[in-house]
Amino acid sequence: MKSDNYNDTICAVSTAQGVGGIAVIRVSGSQALYIVDKVVRLPKDRQLTELEAYHAVYGTFYDGVRDIDQIVALVFRAPRSFTGEDVVEISCHGSVYIQQEIVRVLLDNGCRLARPGEFTQRAFLNGKMDLSQAEAVADLISSRSKSAHRLALNQMKGGFSKELAELRGQLLKFTSLVELELDFSDHEDLEFADRTELKELAHKIEDKISSLAGSFSVGNAIKEGIPVAIVGETNAGKSTLLNALVGEEKAIVSDIQGTTRDVIEDVVNINGVLYRFIDTAGLRQTTDTIENMGIERTYQTMDKAAVVLWIIDCQKVTEHIEWLAERIVKHSKGKKLLLVLNKSDKIEQEEKKALDNIFSTYDAPKIYISAKQGIALDDLRKMITEVAELPEVGDNDVTVTNMRHYEALKNALASIRRVNDGLASNISGDFLSQDLRECLQHIGEITGEITTDEVLGNIFKNFCIGK
Repeated sequence: MKSDNYNDTICAVSTAQGVGGIAVIRVSGSQALYIVDKVVRLPKDRQLTELEAYHAVYGTFYDGVRDIDQIVALVFRAPRSFTGEDVVEISCHGSVYIQQEIVRVLLDNGCRLARPGEFTQRAFLNGKMDLSQAEAVADLISSRSKSAHRLALNQMKGGFSKELAELRGQLLKFTSLVELELDFSDHEDLEFADRTELKELAHKIEDKISSLAGSFSVGNAIKEGIPVAIVGETNAGKSTLLNALVGEEKAIVSDIQGTTRDVIEDVVNINGVLYRFIDTAGLRQTTDTIENMGIERTYQTMDKAAVVLWIIDCQKVTEHIEWLAERIVKHSKGKKLLLVLNKSDKIEQEEKKALDNIFSTYDAPKIYISAKQGIALDDLRKMITEVAELPEVGDNDVTVTNMRHYEALKNALASIRRVNDGLASNISGDFLSQDLRECLQHIGEITGEITTDEVLGNIFKNFCIGK
């Protein structure tokens, strides 16, 4: 799989773009030490090629004519480096000009600029990590919450890979027994695969794959944010609530009905978990074609949400409440519905009692707030986290967060279920063998034991340059 292109020595800025205290330029490849030696002067005329691995030295980076910066060079030697190749990490001052000049000089002396994710891709190609671990590197970099960080770190450390290796081992054992029996099919008195034991093993494998695939709903929610739809009549305060929850003017607030025509969303971190709050078009009976399109998108958003916040204007519980409730309850089936009575600072206690009676028939928690005044918003956040019921994920728990992994697991699950059906029907071993091999292939696609250049390209193109 390794092409000549991967024999080049590559370089890139590995720290975030912009000005900082320091920046790190990474160089990787068979000529990394020799190239950096050309452009770095070390005390006592030392050479990087003479240094042992994991040594850092202070020196001067220059372009052959003038000094560019005082730097620290850190040496890693193959195969004990991130990429499995010789690596030099150059720490310089964070000036964008200095970073650009160092990269320019390295390119002039034989390096090639790294493509997005190429350092991690080389780590995969050199056997330093499997493909699921490589993808976890990107997830770790982009993690926005404690929970997402924990899942990505566990996957990068090999927790998911270990589960898949055990599965693959069981499948290989199963396949070898079935195929051995096929090789000696002419000898009817020989039986290498006890069907009762095979059934137990197949069901065990199916349960494990099903469990991993089933964890995706939780993993995806942790990674992307639990979707929370904010719905209700026009001018109930939906956009004001979104702005209050995210802490910025994300949505336009206006007294004009139908101002919000499309969904607007943002992500908020609450107690280490991401929640994706989605403001929607107000629900009302209208002949406006564009507004009706926005209302239809509101229904679609509710269908995909995990939690639905029904925002109700305490001052304007209109005669359309039954029409509204019918639609909201219909699209909230299987979701967690919260009744959020907004503008509560504008009504008296007796009016609250009347509202309690009106909404007592709905089987949903209720809370009085004022989005504009910030009243009871912390209580609302707490209520949302309670009803979301996101299970606690431990440091060593394996939870699938990647759509590619989920699709592969679904395909593997379909294959092993065909094996179980075949065992129950006592079908020929050659059919069992085909389905087992398909199951093995789908598991192998996750770790990269079975892959293509196209798949690798699609995965690593979304990495940042320098990683």
